[in-house]
Amino acid sequence: MEKQFNEFSIKLEESGNLREKIRAVSMEMESAIRIMQSGLLMVHQSRPMPEVLEKAKFQIDVLKKLYGVLADILKDFPGQYYRYHGDWKSSTQTVVSLVAFLHWLETGDLLMHSEAEEKLGCMFSFFLSLVGSYSEFGLDIEDYLIGICLMSNDLPRYVVNQVTAGDYDCPRKVLKFLTDLHAAFRMLNLRNDLLRKKFDGMKYDLRRVEEVFYDVKIRGLMTIGDSTEDPGREAKV
Repeated sequence: MEKQFNEFSIKLEESGNLREKIRAVSMEMESAIRIMQSGLLMVHQSRPMPEVLEKAKFQIDVLKKLYGVLADILKDFPGQYYRYHGDWKSSTQTVVSLVAFLHWLETGDLLMHSEAEEKLGCMFSFFLSLVGSYSEFGLDIEDYLIGICLMSNDLPRYVVNQVTAGDYDCPRKVLKFLTDLHAAFRMLNLRNDLLRKKFDGMKYDLRRVEEVFYDVKIRGLMTIGDSTEDPGREAKV
């Protein structure tokens, strides 16, 4: 009996030390996230886009290094990824939402899962497999999907501010993007969990953007070519 509990004591101490290391990195991640969030808020205040994007990109490099530290910590503990994943899960979802919003601002397209992995350096398992070892560290698919749902929360506010600034074509572009994204999510068989709730929130984002689109259209502020299109028609199906 004594031997068993001595072994338990050693394992619990090792686990506690590991968790402390992970939480220390997670706190640094949260700091970088706050800086990135405050920087991207400037998008809603009509700041020069290149300046806003450049500052946000710097924090992506910081986060990439921190994910590398996490991967390095966990490589000596195979099979333990999901045991400790909760310590940075929420941060990762927020990171994905910010990086996805930044990517959309630059390209107008969705940040794909593989692109998010590359930007955040979460392809560590593949690299290690090439040198004969293995790590399961990477970007969890559910974290990515929740992050994309969170990203959609920024779009209604962005649309309103862009229209206020005189960009009357913005609602059409954003509505087209959100309609396609919403349709893509409907292909998934979502259970009644957090991901499902976040997806339900996307519906309200889509509705708010659609209202702005029709308001601009009714007021005749669009060009003739744009006003004849209805990018939200699929959302009504």
